[in-house]
Amino acid sequence: MNHTDPDRTERELTEALAALAGGVRAAPDAYRTARGEWLRRERRRRLVLAVLITVVFALATLIGLWVLNEAPSHPGVIFSGLSSPQGSTW
Repeated sequence: MNHTDPDRTERELTEALAALAGGVRAAPDAYRTARGEWLRRERRRRLVLAVLITVVFALATLIGLWVLNEAPSHPGVIFSGLSSPQGSTW
């Protein structure tokens, strides 16, 4: 069996990754650009959330008003305004 030295493997891997990373050059304003893009997405997400909350609230209000408007206008059996029976103490 051919066993390689773990230290040699680790050293070669470190050298290969260092050579690969050495060839990468970030743009001078890369952080500023990435941060600006992230802030723009964050503002957009908050705006969409605020609009969504407003729409849901408005729909719930309109549905509630519609349901209240559809309620019968004549008094029901419970609230008929008739006097209570003779035996009741309420």
